[in-house]
Amino acid sequence: MELIDQIFDIQSNEDFEKVALEVYSFQKDNCTVYSEYLNALNKPEPANVSEITFLPISFFKSHKVISGDSQEQVLFKSSGTSGERSQHFVLDTELYKKSFIAIYKDQIGDPKDQVILALLPNYLEQGESSLVYMVDELIKQSESQLSGFFLENHSDLITNYNQAIASGKSVVIFGVSYALLDLAELKPNLSKATIIETGGMKGRRKELSKKELHAALKKGFDCPSISSEYGMTELLSQSYSSSDGKFDQPAWMKIMIRDINDPFSFVREGKSGGINIIDLANLNSCSFIATQDLGKMTNNQFEILGRFDNSDIRGCNLLIE
Repeated sequence: MELIDQIFDIQSNEDFEKVALEVYSFQKDNCTVYSEYLNALNKPEPANVSEITFLPISFFKSHKVISGDSQEQVLFKSSGTSGERSQHFVLDTELYKKSFIAIYKDQIGDPKDQVILALLPNYLEQGESSLVYMVDELIKQSESQLSGFFLENHSDLITNYNQAIASGKSVVIFGVSYALLDLAELKPNLSKATIIETGGMKGRRKELSKKELHAALKKGFDCPSISSEYGMTELLSQSYSSSDGKFDQPAWMKIMIRDINDPFSFVREGKSGGINIIDLANLNSCSFIATQDLGKMTNNQFEILGRFDNSDIRGCNLLIE
């Protein structure tokens, strides 16, 4: 069985360990940036997942992180609100689609049964967004003329929502935080929609905690709960939370919480620290990433608690050139 097939066939922790070590070996041999980072640190070969070395996410701003020498099919860039934008050179868009469609169907539902409305103005304006690419594909799969993207045309979104509900369709609304707050100020009744906030004020509004944001949105939309999507430009997989702010992971993804004082060790369950992500679907890039986010794990679910104060997590300074 090919490595890609093994990734999407993971059924147990044992499967994950085995495939993760295979992916590590592949990327060590084929991802120049990751290989040089490993060599500079001079770490021993990992015997299990907890011994794998994670690449600081800042390298996606300074280096071309790919495994192999193929030409990328698409280049994604981060939203860039903090300056330099991260870049993800995606060699296989079908692999990305396979990952995000499977996750969405498992955690949110089949897009064919839904009308999907997207309120992601800043991502559309900047372009080269992996989130827009994902939502656009989900909109296509919904096969509904009511589905689509909306900029400032809130009245059209509300009209499409009402028509979808009247026709018996489920409605999913993706929205960046500040745009959802703008919509919530109109006090539309969206109580039957699944509302998925994708995070970020993008410099447009005062930053709020998740609890404050969700409380404002629930009040504005007259809905019982708000869901969240956790994803990033550098990954090919996402996680979704329901009303409690706790995120589930697909079988080929694993969250590990590192000690903030020792980036090469991990904390016990329930304790907060830096979020390390294994995304095995990210086969043609780097699957082992140390993010700038803070969080904690409880019962195989994770929570987002904030971000590191420093603007970048720097790795080995031998590679910052």
